[in-house]
Amino acid sequence: MKILAIQFRYFGDAVLMTPALRAIKEHIPNAALHVLVAEEVTPLFQHLPWLERVWAFPRARGKARLRQSWPIIRALRRECFDRSVDFGSGDRGAIISLLCGARQRLAPFWSGGFLGRRYCYTQTVPIPESLHEARRNLHLLSAWGIAPPSSLEMEIHTDPVRDSAAAQLLPRPAILCHLATGQPKKEWPLASWAEFYRQATGAGYEVIFSTGISPRDQAGLEGLRKLVPEAPSLPSNPDLAMFLAVLKRARLFVAGDTGPLHFAAGLGVPTVALFGPTVISQWAPLGKQHRVLQGGPCSCDGRVGVCQSASPCMAAISPEAVLQLVRQALPSSRVASG
Repeated sequence: MKILAIQFRYFGDAVLMTPALRAIKEHIPNAALHVLVAEEVTPLFQHLPWLERVWAFPRARGKARLRQSWPIIRALRRECFDRSVDFGSGDRGAIISLLCGARQRLAPFWSGGFLGRRYCYTQTVPIPESLHEARRNLHLLSAWGIAPPSSLEMEIHTDPVRDSAAAQLLPRPAILCHLATGQPKKEWPLASWAEFYRQATGAGYEVIFSTGISPRDQAGLEGLRKLVPEAPSLPSNPDLAMFLAVLKRARLFVAGDTGPLHFAAGLGVPTVALFGPTVISQWAPLGKQHRVLQGGPCSCDGRVGVCQSASPCMAAISPEAVLQLVRQALPSSRVASG
């Protein structure tokens, strides 16, 4: 049997798909399991040993890019998939599900989208909104009689070729703190990061900062340097595969609700997650080594990216509370960093 799993949503959503992929492989061990994702997401899946192939699809918001995508669609059709499952269930995924030619095409039920969208699938399943994203994916697979996997934890692997360079960038396994998220309203204030750095280093922990590559992300890092000029940071690197190799070396990862938080969890790195406007029960990493702090009540409209409140929910998370969770994750006997 050949199965194609499709996911065109964000980086974190892609990692949260891995428990469902594991469930498919455990239920149908001999299946040839392929994954189709946006081309920038492919490093997350390329080294999973139980995937047959990872397909990179060119994606640009609001653009079809038919010249680049049509050869991939034709190649997918030649694979003659028995089944496809679209975990993202967007319009792009619906069209590709139909064009790939799989005989059974599964997706979550969604009342929106373009006219005729529902005809792109042979089966759709209503998904309870309250479920964790990983459990939503598994609920979808229950339509095929696939049970949950042996573990609900996420799983990604790094490129071993990057290990040597990663060791140069992060020689010792420090606490890695990621400043940026996809939306400003999800970000912890820079003053809170600065105070956490002072308290954590005063307690003997080694702390290093990272951020994204966008001008806004880099401006945030510059703002932190004005508050704590001595705080070290990783060099900006647009190479996702290299970032994953560096991240795997961290002792602990501290971040808001962002893709790299799920990268760390998928790599087996303990995390401390700082949540504000998003729901912990739906998006926090699963597993005993992951800890979460929830900010104050959020009054932001879900459609805006910048907090409109005079008292942002993320500001309610104190540096002392974050340090307390760090101490729980990293016992005092392991504080020394050489």
